[in-house]
Amino acid sequence: MPYFDAAATAPLHPVAREALLAALDEGWADPARLYREGRRARLLLDAAREAAAEAVGCRPDELVFTPSGTYAVHSGISGALAARRRVGRRLLHSAVEHSSVLHAAARHEAAGGTLSEVPVDRTGRVAAEDVAAALRPDTALVCLQSANHEVGTEQPVEAVAARCREAGVPLLVDAAQSLPWGPVPGGWSLLAASAHKWGGPPGVGLLAVRKGTRFSPQGPQDERESGRVPGFGNLPAVIAAAASLRALRAAAESGPDEAARLRRLVDRIRVRVPELVPDVEVVGDPVRRLPHLVTFSCLYVDGESLLHELDRAGFSVSSGSSCTSSTLTPSHVLRAMGVLSEGNVRISLPYGTPEEAVDRFLSVLPEVVRSVRERLGVPAGPAAGAARQAPESPAAAVPETATPEAAPPEAGTGSPGELVLDALGKRCPLPVIELAKVIGEVPVGGTVTVLADDEAARLDIPAWCAMRDHEYLGERAAERGAAYLVRRRV
Repeated sequence: MPYFDAAATAPLHPVAREALLAALDEGWADPARLYREGRRARLLLDAAREAAAEAVGCRPDELVFTPSGTYAVHSGISGALAARRRVGRRLLHSAVEHSSVLHAAARHEAAGGTLSEVPVDRTGRVAAEDVAAALRPDTALVCLQSANHEVGTEQPVEAVAARCREAGVPLLVDAAQSLPWGPVPGGWSLLAASAHKWGGPPGVGLLAVRKGTRFSPQGPQDERESGRVPGFGNLPAVIAAAASLRALRAAAESGPDEAARLRRLVDRIRVRVPELVPDVEVVGDPVRRLPHLVTFSCLYVDGESLLHELDRAGFSVSSGSSCTSSTLTPSHVLRAMGVLSEGNVRISLPYGTPEEAVDRFLSVLPEVVRSVRERLGVPAGPAAGAARQAPESPAAAVPETATPEAAPPEAGTGSPGELVLDALGKRCPLPVIELAKVIGEVPVGGTVTVLADDEAARLDIPAWCAMRDHEYLGERAAERGAAYLVRRRV
């Protein structure tokens, strides 16, 4: 069964498995002890630290192992903010950071700190100039992922680091997604990563703090891991994590370029999916992206049903769609990008994915999407049309707060050129499906006002308009939810 969700967690690397089993025999002792078992464990820990530091691009004494990547992010943020309390308490981060950063930011704000968010363009990328413009004298820390976990877009870390260095502000980079593919460009002050993203065992993260970066660990401390991570660590897992990371680096330098091979497979998916499936939006930067990851969204599709059908067909994939979320809200990443959220599929290929698995996925997907659309009652007309790639320019994004030209009526039908569609209480993708069914009932130039209280409609109705060549006039508040105004153009 093809596993296409390496961005969530990669399968255990064979080298990690071998190292873990060996370390259970040789590295089980306390590395802080002076007897031979402790000394042997210490040698293994030191070797693991050197290997990880070499892969990261830092000194061994700048790197500590943590119980998870989330722990590394949380402790990195709290330690950097605490050390710079006299400078200010303002935390700056991009709008598409991993939830671990957002949770740490929320706690910082609850404790009296302040937050600022840097927007992204429609590909999910921040502009270094926007980060520079957002820096203020009271900015204590900037957080920026090296590459996005949902759409794969790489961030301009080097350019942002230069702006931060000029302003004297440390930069924390969440490198969880990109570290398996190579070191992050220099200039960062702190870096966090997670071993299970590169095929190491779960329960191991790493945090690097450059010399000269002010850092004050929070919480109880002891003598282990430079006082930054208390308690007896899982040494066998640490050894296995470092061994697998070192093996990936060695393979990339000496053998066939696996990243390039996976990039070719992903390029095939990016091109073929819109050709095979009508009304698909491929999102994320098409060039500046992780080599193994591609995300696309399908109009008129229930994301949960789509993922279940793909699972039944033998493919393990993930989604950022509100249709698969218990909160019924789109992922914050898709929302910040302003792209279609319904029927969202993320494909992230693990090392060694065979070409045949990708070919079979492409052969299965069209029928899976067609069957889900058929069950939802999608008419043949709206589902038949040209697909498109997501626009690369931020100017192509539709403002979320645009104002309609006229106030929509409360309910029913207005003039012959106006129609009100009551989609209240209906969830993604039903508001868009109902809109597709009724748009032909108004003449060209006429309008349809969609009343909806599903958060996904704020993204999906503008996206539908762009994909179907209608004009989105904006939204306004309604008694329940919002009113979205659409003008028929074709």
